[in-house]
Amino acid sequence: QVQLVESGGGLVQPGGSLRLSCAASGNIGSINAMAWYRQAPGKERELVARITSGGSTNYPSSVKDRFTISRDNAKKTAYLQMNSLEPEDTAVYYCNANLRLQYAIRSSDYWGQGTQVTVSS
Repeated sequence: QVQLVESGGGLVQPGGSLRLSCAASGNIGSINAMAWYRQAPGKERELVARITSGGSTNYPSSVKDRFTISRDNAKKTAYLQMNSLEPEDTAVYYCNANLRLQYAIRSSDYWGQGTQVTVSS
């Protein structure tokens, strides 16, 4: 019923930039917070950036001042602008949305399939 489709991943050199997109589609009533997580091999999934429906954002210290999350509510799309990328940013990046289906009472979390970001020279 709901799909989150990520795009924009790829290979980039250290110091470079990438912009990820996450488009939500399906039988959606409303979208609350949207977020990006990442998971590197052998590590747990971690929050990278989060944005509320009102536009408030939060980031961990590891990416603050380098990454920027934004959203276009009309397009049901979230973006992650990543600058000054480092090899340590290499991971699969996942989109997350807390949303309510049309005619539903409660909200639930949904995940995209992930997109690979590799930072290497």
